[in-house]
Amino acid sequence: MPDFRFEGILTNGRVVQGVISADSRFEAKQRLRTLAKKRNFKVTSLKRRRTFIYKVQRGDEKPVSGEQKAFSKEEVEVALRKLGYRVLSVQPKVLDFKFKPPATEIVTFVRVSADLLREQLPYTEVLQLLINDIQHPGLREAIKEVNNDLKMGRDSEEAFQKQEKTLGRFTARMLGLAAKSGNMTEIYESTAKFLERNAEFRKNLRSALIMPLFTLLILFGAVIFYVAYIFPETAELFLSIGAELPPMTAATLKLSHWLQAHVGMLSGVTLAIVIALVVALKNSKMQLLRDRLILKIPVIGPLIHKTCLEIFCRVFNALYSGSGENIDALRLAAEASGNKYIEHQIKTQAIPLMLKHGKGLVEGLEASGVFTKTALARFHSGAETGTVKQAALQIANYYEKETVYKLKNAIEFIQIIIAMIIMVVLTALTLISAETATVTPKMNY
Repeated sequence: MPDFRFEGILTNGRVVQGVISADSRFEAKQRLRTLAKKRNFKVTSLKRRRTFIYKVQRGDEKPVSGEQKAFSKEEVEVALRKLGYRVLSVQPKVLDFKFKPPATEIVTFVRVSADLLREQLPYTEVLQLLINDIQHPGLREAIKEVNNDLKMGRDSEEAFQKQEKTLGRFTARMLGLAAKSGNMTEIYESTAKFLERNAEFRKNLRSALIMPLFTLLILFGAVIFYVAYIFPETAELFLSIGAELPPMTAATLKLSHWLQAHVGMLSGVTLAIVIALVVALKNSKMQLLRDRLILKIPVIGPLIHKTCLEIFCRVFNALYSGSGENIDALRLAAEASGNKYIEHQIKTQAIPLMLKHGKGLVEGLEASGVFTKTALARFHSGAETGTVKQAALQIANYYEKETVYKLKNAIEFIQIIIAMIIMVVLTALTLISAETATVTPKMNY
């Protein structure tokens, strides 16, 4: 999240200055307008922190180039001169784009951080070590900004929240909480485990669904092309010599003519459906419906459901610290589950029931309607014995083992179904093509 420095004048003529963070200049102006109205001052300038490319030299040494973020070119020049450099040039970076780092880079950063914290290294030292070792420029810059903000005394949640677009909303929130909690190592461990499981699940899900669907789409396109453009050439050749077409060949030719006559309409309808789906799925209500239906997909749906509950329990285990503080843990774990419907049910059913009616954790989770009997039974046992935290971890580990095993079987099952569909389609095309061998042209004597 970029920083913007503003300057203003109070009614008594006094100059005020400050820094605000916002996603865009437009949002920064809106926030500044509200602040100016509240504090009763007139805004005179608003500058965004930019990246400048500099070239400097010290004595007769070889010139050195580098990058530095600042609100103005003059700031960079002054800072470099204070370090004893002769400034050769300072120019704003023209293409100052931030590319989001791959998920693997973020997972590595969190995992290594957890390992170093376990070795009881100071947190600032951990960040400095990783800044020197991180390869992705966007992630390195984000961690460097976090480290600088923490050294300046900024709240850890605020420092990490600024890097949501780089680290991801959940990761930034968890790491921000970790820095101010008493169990930083545990939260880093849980976050790393969550990111690893999430990446693994998405990879397996792509193998189970995306590749088969892509295969079917290619097969469907090939069949349409064959029926609409290749097959008619042969069939119409027989018609030109007066031959009578057999039933399947005649029906396929009629379908081919219909496809050719309506190709524009079919393309338009298909494009309209795709656009409508893309637009609809940006709507929060449609996302809720989508995620609810996903849980009902045969074979894959129950696995996705249990994986979401596994992630929920793993995050809940990291954040839960007693009955007085479990609402925030529930809310953040629900957001981390990765399913809008599960998140919605916990936030609108479980949490209000616990807050307004004073119900317990198990009653709230049961009212949400998204937890399995196994999970509820284990939470109930944990609530009775005072081991809710351990119960959540046990559920997470149990569902991890179950989903990993069953997902492999599901992938094999889906691959068999796809292979059978391909076989049936190819067999049908072979029969139609072979039928043309029975065509007998009429002979005129």
